[in-house]
Amino acid sequence: MPIFASPTAHVSLLDALEERIRRDFSPLPDVIVGLDARGFLFAPGLALRLGIAFAAVRKAGKMPGTCVDASYEKEYGGDCFQMQCGAVAAGQNVLVVDDIIATGGSARAAGHLVRKLDGRVLGYLFILEIAGLNGREKLGDAKTVILLDDV
Repeated sequence: MPIFASPTAHVSLLDALEERIRRDFSPLPDVIVGLDARGFLFAPGLALRLGIAFAAVRKAGKMPGTCVDASYEKEYGGDCFQMQCGAVAAGQNVLVVDDIIATGGSARAAGHLVRKLDGRVLGYLFILEIAGLNGREKLGDAKTVILLDDV
């Protein structure tokens, strides 16, 4: 991923993502959830900048401890995500972050995991969207922000 070859570009991307969170989500999230694997590249840094918690959503069998799980469909078949119990507390506002939204299946599954832990899905934040796959439609009424939507 070329963006990581340039610290200046990487910081600029994090600046832009942080600005969109502060502008578009009120209240601000209590937790940022990052999706396996590319969501891990941006979500922890955003959580640190905002002074909030980070929680990981991983493919089944990768997380230690007791987990909740949610199955989902991708372009090429099914899969299952897990999140550790206790990663999100009841009533916390959660922002789900990933690099790209395609079909929306993985983001929707992450939202289900948050709800299983009694968290509130504040919304979803992506850098890019693959047009024509209608991924946003799977995310319900939660706010969905695409950083480069207007480019």
